[in-house]
Amino acid sequence: MNWLWQIFDPATIGAFFTQFRVEMAEPTFWVAVGKIIWINILLSGDNALVIALACRGLKPRHRLWGMILGAGAAVLLRIIFTGIVASLMELPYLKLVGGLALIVIAAKLLVPEQEDEGGVESASHLWQAVQIVVVADIVMSLDNVIAVAAAANGSAPLLVLGLAISVPLIVAGAALIMALLAKLPVLVWAGAALLGWIAGEVIATDPGIAPRLHTLFDGPFGASLDNMLGALRIPPQFAHGGGGGEYLCAALGVVVVLAVGSIWRRRSMTAAALESSERHAKASAE
Repeated sequence: MNWLWQIFDPATIGAFFTQFRVEMAEPTFWVAVGKIIWINILLSGDNALVIALACRGLKPRHRLWGMILGAGAAVLLRIIFTGIVASLMELPYLKLVGGLALIVIAAKLLVPEQEDEGGVESASHLWQAVQIVVVADIVMSLDNVIAVAAAANGSAPLLVLGLAISVPLIVAGAALIMALLAKLPVLVWAGAALLGWIAGEVIATDPGIAPRLHTLFDGPFGASLDNMLGALRIPPQFAHGGGGGEYLCAALGVVVVLAVGSIWRRRSMTAAALESSERHAKASAE
């Protein structure tokens, strides 16, 4: 329970707001907030649908409160879980595991899913709806938690602000957001590429992987890459502790996600077409 008391300790809260003010002055902070919001919008379509379905049986005057209270509780719990995951990622090789999981999550984002509204219970009263929303969000949000923890890179203000903005935004505009993503599939592909980039960065900065990368790129291999960049009039990026290794891993993450996602998507669509054809043939035979 000590960790819980530390969260509500005045000194901890004061340090959090001090860090918040310092980080808000940096442009990179707002870029990262945008990343978190985008990630949540892309990965939370199902969560928004569950919220809408869980509250559909409420009276009109309770429906809005069900969505607000359910989303509020979901935001609080998601911030706590994401903070735990972000702190665990400081251990050696856990970032590697998180990055690989993020690659799978990003590739799966490109695979069309079948909607199943029948599996979501419609609540009959307000607190039952809130419970359904909170439980569903916890069960369905593992991918969001991993992705957001990676994007925040250990920054508590980023976690709080990014999630506090994006989750209510998803709830309020669930139908609009889902329609927009359906109309502009390029946004989904761009989001998957962003997750692949973040996954590559996460793997490259793992405490167990980073020293090996620096050793690799500080040697002849990094020097040859810098010579190639020099021919293009690009400053050296790899030798002497440069960040080129992280950029290379991030770019490799994008390539892997788009390649694996494309193959996975094609196989899924082929299987769905075969299943539909068999279903029609069976119906015709009957």
